[in-house]
Amino acid sequence: MIDTARSPRRQVRLRAALLAIPLAATGLLVAAPAHAAAAQSTMYGDAALTCRGEGIDPAAKLHHRTEILIKAPLSTIWKLHTDVEGWPSWQKPVTSMKRLDPGPLRKGSRFRWTTPAPATPATPATTLVITSTVQQIKHNRCIRWTGPAIGKGLRIDRGVHVWNFIKVKGGVLVRTEESWTGDQIEADPATSIKYLAPGLDAWLAALKTAAEARR
Repeated sequence: MIDTARSPRRQVRLRAALLAIPLAATGLLVAAPAHAAAAQSTMYGDAALTCRGEGIDPAAKLHHRTEILIKAPLSTIWKLHTDVEGWPSWQKPVTSMKRLDPGPLRKGSRFRWTTPAPATPATPATTLVITSTVQQIKHNRCIRWTGPAIGKGLRIDRGVHVWNFIKVKGGVLVRTEESWTGDQIEADPATSIKYLAPGLDAWLAALKTAAEARR
């Protein structure tokens, strides 16, 4: 519960900061610290990641981009990543997963998954329910999905997540970029953004570990 003796502005800032912590811990929401912006531009260039010409929400205040080299066949990495029903087997934060339509993952495919968010002084322990819809996909090249994350006391109105897979010498370069929008998490972006990047980095690390174990 938030201390009602605090000023309204301080309440908003505290709530935004505390909301960011469980999201980062579960790998749901990630964004770069403000001081990392220049380094990211140097590493990745200014162009956003896209899939069939579509990328993250360019107006989003919360976003992050990162990449990792995976020493495994592209086919192995792609199968792990797009077999969403198998995510719980190699991503500990994913506690359940359900495809909402049959067949291979394709444009329009939907899947619903859950992840726990621990209690904080501002929010109760809850389970976040994420409903994702594939908007663009190109076999062995890229995928982009969007969707909200909703739990008791927590809400992200819209997330946009783009993945690129590039064969390079020694393996596959996996690049990902993600944005999130919503009044609750945008209440104090300067504070919230400090907590977000580790989640997406952990997702990439888990994908690397799983893929390289199966090569």
